Amino acid sequence: MPDNVLQITDVTKIFTGVQVLHGLNFDLRKGEVLGLVGENGAGKSTLIRCVNRLVDATSGSIHLGEREINSLSNKDLRRARRRMGMIFQEYALVERLTVMENVLSGRLGYVNFWQSLFRKYPKESVREAYRLLDRVDLMHMVDKRADELSGGQRQRVGICRALIQDPELLLVDEPTASLDPKTSRQIMRLIRELCAERGLAAIINIHDVALAQMFSERVVGLKQGEIVYDGSPEGLTPDVLTEIYGEEDWEKTIEKVEDEDDMLDNGVSA
Repeated sequence: MPDNVLQITDVTKIFTGVQVLHGLNFDLRKGEVLGLVGENGAGKSTLIRCVNRLVDATSGSIHLGEREINSLSNKDLRRARRRMGMIFQEYALVERLTVMENVLSGRLGYVNFWQSLFRKYPKESVREAYRLLDRVDLMHMVDKRADELSGGQRQRVGICRALIQDPELLLVDEPTASLDPKTSRQIMRLIRELCAERGLAAIINIHDVALAQMFSERVVGLKQGEIVYDGSPEGLTPDVLTEIYGEEDWEKTIEKVEDEDDMLDNGVSA
């Protein structure tokens, strides 16, 4: 389909004789925000790392638009990675650099060696960095070092760094794992809003079922490296959640999501 940003076909991954991913298949459309859920060790982070080829899939194909990621040369892979913005659980900022310098590092794939060495970026890149920082309410932190920021502020810098690449696809690896509940909702809401504003597709690996239900348009559930659910957040019934995670009182989780959705619909901060 021409509107597919990503197509994953029969993707497997084997680490030292252990099969972690088992023939995964799904497509991702332009502008679609997909929540990837499952237990620890289900293969969520491995899948994301196969998409941007931080690890190589053992077999299968991964198409970003017309480009088949697994078959790219190192040079072509660097170019393809420009089109994939990565947001990390542990932020992956350079602590001694300022907020602005960390954001602009997202443009390193577009500048030559000397420009990158001396951090000389085109004026338009600097203007875009200011626009992004203003959008995430960090203009007052432009000259602060990364190690002076709170967890939520660091994640916002990471979001700006990913977006300044002008990507087709966002890969987001547990963006709220180190954040408190209120900041987690703010970060997820921000990612969802920015994807809508820019028509960006996103895969969000998230361990919090309630956040996945609130902020994803579509949910894929992995269990032991296999897709056991692919559908709407509303389809995450207690039976489906039990299949993904095992036995638990999932009715309480679903009631919590419904209560918080009602609060958000009524304009009350969750």
